[in-house]
Amino acid sequence: MSLRVRDPGLYSLLVDAGRPHTRHLGLPLGGAADRFAHALGNALVGNEAAKVALEVTLFGPTLEAVAPVACVVFGPAFESAVNGTPVRPNTTFTLEPGDVLRVGGTRTGCRGYLCVAGGFDAPAVLGSRSALEPIRTGDVLACRPSRTEPRSPAEDLFPPGGNVLRVLDGPQCDWFTDDAFFTSEYEVSPASNRMGVRLTGPPLARRAGELVSEAVAPGAVQVTNDGLPVVLGVDGQTIGGYPKVAHVVRADLDALAQLRPGDRVRFVRVAPAGAADAARARAARLGEWLARLRAAERPPEFA
Repeated sequence: MSLRVRDPGLYSLLVDAGRPHTRHLGLPLGGAADRFAHALGNALVGNEAAKVALEVTLFGPTLEAVAPVACVVFGPAFESAVNGTPVRPNTTFTLEPGDVLRVGGTRTGCRGYLCVAGGFDAPAVLGSRSALEPIRTGDVLACRPSRTEPRSPAEDLFPPGGNVLRVLDGPQCDWFTDDAFFTSEYEVSPASNRMGVRLTGPPLARRAGELVSEAVAPGAVQVTNDGLPVVLGVDGQTIGGYPKVAHVVRADLDALAQLRPGDRVRFVRVAPAGAADAARARAARLGEWLARLRAAERPPEFA
């Protein structure tokens, strides 16, 4: 055992790449909500992109090291400290036995990833080690003893900025009487979670009618009976009966995961070709950074 949970934080969950092959069973995709941050955090500690990490939301846990652990808190700048001494964001460090890591809050973004060398050891369920419930006080997070030297990316990969998400027309876009969804600004509700980002703003008007439940996926923008949109996240259901006005493009799903309560967000319509181009550009950026980190890698030492 390597890390003992003193306080679990708001919502801290062990995640990997999720369960993409179980949606026909009604099981959500799951896994890391921000796959870009998860992959790069793992790369910084010498791991493959999909290794198990601890996803923290808004403010994180307090953990005590039982053995030496090479780790990084990666993503938006969480205010973390070891034994009360601040840790530079997105920079690797080593916890020695008895050290206490407190992952505090972040002023921008929503989710970060505590990645450890070798990844956390967690039981596999249906092909994934992503947990189905968050950690609790007294839990022990198992990982291999390790140590590392400090290193970090050469630039800030999570600068604050305007929240504009690109979308495709949804399959029921023509149910809505105008283009208000594409011209309005919405606010992220505190009721948002990994299942879906709930938005408040001007209600959307639509024609009368009921929809037979059909398949949905992360990024689908469902409009509930009160006329307000809900954007499905990685833990969203696999079928739904609300009409879908739009669908967030794959390249912007990581940005969706970083929306926090009170953020303002707008949606911009793009064509399918534009969505495909954005996905390729996002994948290329991730691949470039993974290659850069591996080229400059100083692998952790395992005890």
